[in-house]
Amino acid sequence: MERRFRQVDVFGEQPGTGNPVAVVLDAEGLDDEQMRQFSVWSNLSECTFVLPPTDPDADYRVRIFSLSAELPFAGHPTLGTARAWLDAGGMSADSTTLMQECRAGLIPVRIDGESLAFAAPPRLRTGPVDPNLLAEVTGILGVDRERVVDAEWLDNGPGWVGLLLDGAETVLALAPDASRHPGRWDIGVVGPQGAGSDTAFEVRAFFTDGSEPLREDPVTGSLNAAVAQWLTATGRAATPYTAAQGTAMGRRGRVSITSADGELWVGGRADVVISGTVAL
Repeated sequence: MERRFRQVDVFGEQPGTGNPVAVVLDAEGLDDEQMRQFSVWSNLSECTFVLPPTDPDADYRVRIFSLSAELPFAGHPTLGTARAWLDAGGMSADSTTLMQECRAGLIPVRIDGESLAFAAPPRLRTGPVDPNLLAEVTGILGVDRERVVDAEWLDNGPGWVGLLLDGAETVLALAPDASRHPGRWDIGVVGPQGAGSDTAFEVRAFFTDGSEPLREDPVTGSLNAAVAQWLTATGRAATPYTAAQGTAMGRRGRVSITSADGELWVGGRADVVISGTVAL
């Protein structure tokens, strides 16, 4: 069956410099295994499938698959799906906001021209990281313990363990290796930029499902959302600010963090780069 398809570049400074996501529109009739197989075939960090909403307040429902699992929420797939839905003719009751339904609940997405922003969802797990786990994470990252300013659970779906390092240069110098640490890892790292930078922080995200080498995500909305909650709550950051991500991979990711209506909003560009149909 031919189904509408979009591939969207999210959080790039310009198209092709951010993080791509595959979006299958008209996903009704697909079962879990078909979604999983197509997501693996796409070979992108996430693939999403758009379905009719079950909540009357939602504009659409989305299921989000990584290469190994279904996720309750993820950031760049949320904005990429919203852009694909709008590009395919979707219209919300409010021209400035749409409502996405996912396993994590209802996620409002603000529409501002080429930019979209989602409200950061509450974290599922917070608090300090156990010292033994922190030692294992610093071993994977190959970073000296004295370079770690703080560590915190940043789990808002993806189970990020977050480390605040002493600066962006330390973040960019990381060369992680998880070969001696089997298992699933979701590691987020952030460091403040120096004076004169056009961004406030450098962010990197590393992950594995336990069966593959550690991978780096180009630009990560869920991690930036949880990092913003952590840094603003501890007085280490104030909104608005912009974070850079993907620098070490040759990308130009830019994530905008703002606050309004008692929420933190995570935003950036979302550009359709491929439009057509898939046989699925």
